[in-house]
Amino acid sequence: MAINPEILALHAEMQRWRRQIHQHPETAFEEDATAQLIMQQLRQAGIEVHQGLAETGVVGVLRRGRSNNSIALRADMDALYIQEQNSFAHASCHQGKMHACGHDGHCAMLLGAACHLAKHGGFDGTVYFIFQPAEECRAGAHQMISEGLFEQFPAQRVFGMHNFPDVPVGHFAVKTGPMMASFDCFEITFHGQATHAAMPHLGNDVLVAAAHLVTQLQTIVSRRIDPADAAVVSVTQIHGGNTWNALPDSAVVRGTFRSFKKAVREQLEQGIRQLTQSVAQGFGIHADILFNPENPGYPVTINSSVETASAIRAAVAIAGEHRVNTAPIPSMGAEDFAFMLEQKPGCYIWIGNGNSSGNCLLHNPHYDFNDEILPLGAAYWVKLVENELPK
Repeated sequence: MAINPEILALHAEMQRWRRQIHQHPETAFEEDATAQLIMQQLRQAGIEVHQGLAETGVVGVLRRGRSNNSIALRADMDALYIQEQNSFAHASCHQGKMHACGHDGHCAMLLGAACHLAKHGGFDGTVYFIFQPAEECRAGAHQMISEGLFEQFPAQRVFGMHNFPDVPVGHFAVKTGPMMASFDCFEITFHGQATHAAMPHLGNDVLVAAAHLVTQLQTIVSRRIDPADAAVVSVTQIHGGNTWNALPDSAVVRGTFRSFKKAVREQLEQGIRQLTQSVAQGFGIHADILFNPENPGYPVTINSSVETASAIRAAVAIAGEHRVNTAPIPSMGAEDFAFMLEQKPGCYIWIGNGNSSGNCLLHNPHYDFNDEILPLGAAYWVKLVENELPK
């Protein structure tokens, strides 16, 4: 691999940043200490720093030469509400929170690239380093955009990167078109007549209705969606009742649905709505349906062709052609970087994290970012900037 010696020299520092962030995880819109660490390092490197978008968001601005060309590089900062089960020294010290998705590593890699470019960068134009809060289900990218991200920092193109445990260490994976699925939530509340469990005929059993709905929802993908189109509907929560000898007057069913096409996304929502009303009518009860009750659903993460070609050139230059997969299978996971790709052409790439302990995947209580790949990720960012903004 062709990694600049100066970037390799930053490895220990990037590892220190990464492990500090991992040990002190912060969830959506609460990334204060993480933002402080990032701002401190950016300022020490002589990079212009802005804070305040989406509460804790940080944007570093680095200009060189006279060109009006500009790009944005984005890393996410937030952790998850997961109790870490690792026992190493840098394990989370915050109860019920951990970096189970590698955002700690994303911050360290982009921060390392920023520091290198500030000192050694051979480019002509402007680089915006976006450190974004609240990627996990809270749409921090959407909030940054709605508060004027691209008006204040008018990048022409935008790039993102995520570690991926299914990709070997030292490898990248990227393709034009959909990389990650859309993500939408639903919350369905059945309202019926409560009654004694010994006299069910005097009420309306919302729990049986909920059970029927769970099985009916699985027919949407198998019987309503074209088999050539990928889609997933998952029920993730059922809540109802609080005692053994009474049927409750309400039950809540929550879940998600995902796809790679806008039309399929609309079909899924319509199918959930129709089946819910049908089940409610059949059981003589009332149903309320909410889609994305707390945040906007995430659109499909779609890479544009020109920017993907640029990302591939940078990855090949660093890792070698045989280590860059240009035809990966898209993931049904979702990513709010998709909101940025709706505003600007760009590309979202996966960097291999390799097999973690126990081969655990993202969002696992044993997950940990692989510090070995920190220089590789930083080197990719630097090469991308040099390619996009040539002197």
